[in-house]
Amino acid sequence: MSIYTYICFLSTISILIGFVTQKISDRIQYTIAVTATATVSSLVLLMAGSANLFHLDDIAQNVMQRIDFKGFLLNGILGFLLFAGALGIKLPVLKSQKLEITILALFSTLASTFFIAILFYGISHLLSLHIDFIYCVLFGALISPTDPIAVLAIIKNLKAPKKLSMKVEGESLFNDGVGLVIFTTIFAVAFGGHEPSATGIAKLFLTEAVGGILFGLILGVIAHFLISATDDGSLEILLTLTIPTAGFMLANLLHVSGALAMVVAGIMIGNWTRHTGFSEQSQHYLDHFWKMIDHFLNSLLFLLIGSAMLLVNFTSQAIILSIIAIPVCLICRYVSVWIPFKFLSMKTVYNPYTLRILTWGGLRGGLSLAMALSIPTTSVFLENIGMNVRDLFIIVTYSVVLFSILVQGTTIEAMIRKSKEATLQRRGYVGLGGNKS
Repeated sequence: MSIYTYICFLSTISILIGFVTQKISDRIQYTIAVTATATVSSLVLLMAGSANLFHLDDIAQNVMQRIDFKGFLLNGILGFLLFAGALGIKLPVLKSQKLEITILALFSTLASTFFIAILFYGISHLLSLHIDFIYCVLFGALISPTDPIAVLAIIKNLKAPKKLSMKVEGESLFNDGVGLVIFTTIFAVAFGGHEPSATGIAKLFLTEAVGGILFGLILGVIAHFLISATDDGSLEILLTLTIPTAGFMLANLLHVSGALAMVVAGIMIGNWTRHTGFSEQSQHYLDHFWKMIDHFLNSLLFLLIGSAMLLVNFTSQAIILSIIAIPVCLICRYVSVWIPFKFLSMKTVYNPYTLRILTWGGLRGGLSLAMALSIPTTSVFLENIGMNVRDLFIIVTYSVVLFSILVQGTTIEAMIRKSKEATLQRRGYVGLGGNKS
């Protein structure tokens, strides 16, 4: 069967899981349900195959190996998901949070990359599981960005306070682009033969980041004038599709950040063109259309994340490093967010749960897994661990992603509920009853 056939069946399965989840309970996040179902199914297949009960695991593994996860996400649906997420960003609220979001996207992502690298490098050497520092930095780069796909899918549905929600959403969209740029830069140093000089690294970083932002502005302006030039409602919506399709691919071909380009273009279309370029009917259908696209692709992506376990070959050393990586990533995420907020809180009063939600709600998802899968299969073999760098980082990344979605994603609701209560109390109310204090 063709890849298209497999994708059709997987899409149907993901939609049906979402349907059953919604029928069982509205409180269960469909993204979490899809991931959990796929993970459990993968485990059952693997255990049944090991026990020689049946060998559907071989067929399932073959299907997953034929699907190019990296190409499907990094060079495919990522553009759609980022553009859809950016359309919902309200510019006035974003402007009020611009300092925090900029610091989180730039400083915190970069700081987390090196904190994780240093800690992971130190612990691995203490355990005599030697990994070169450049590869530890590469792991820090691919695991540090909070995945906007996972974050937006869960945080939005929980209806967090507006300002807090915008911090989480805005940071996840922008640090995704910044994280990809950092990863691309470190990747070029580790595998591309680039000299690890400060000048060379800075040039690579600026070309990707600044180039992506400028290209996004150009895309947004062109799309705005094209949409403004027609009153055909269907054509207006179709024109928005040109941005995450040809626009995203062109950005990648130009070697600028397609992710940042999609975020910038999405914000422009959602805040400028929405009010001045679209007909009244199209304004109504814009969000509905992109919400449907977002929901469908999210369902399929989270099914693939859960099924990615079929691609993993575990060793005892890799399992140990995977368990260690979970608290390492959480600690480094907390420190990288705490440092800037320690200074920002001198001038601004924040919701008392802001730091906790930014840490625990900094979910990792398919983006990190796709970056791990993009590491060459010919990467350095690690003698003390019994596998190459690529296979090790796929296992470690998958463990962090699963913990992030299934544990952090299912427990963050309590924090958001408390943050709502804290917001109401600051406004002069007690609890959720609305009584004056």
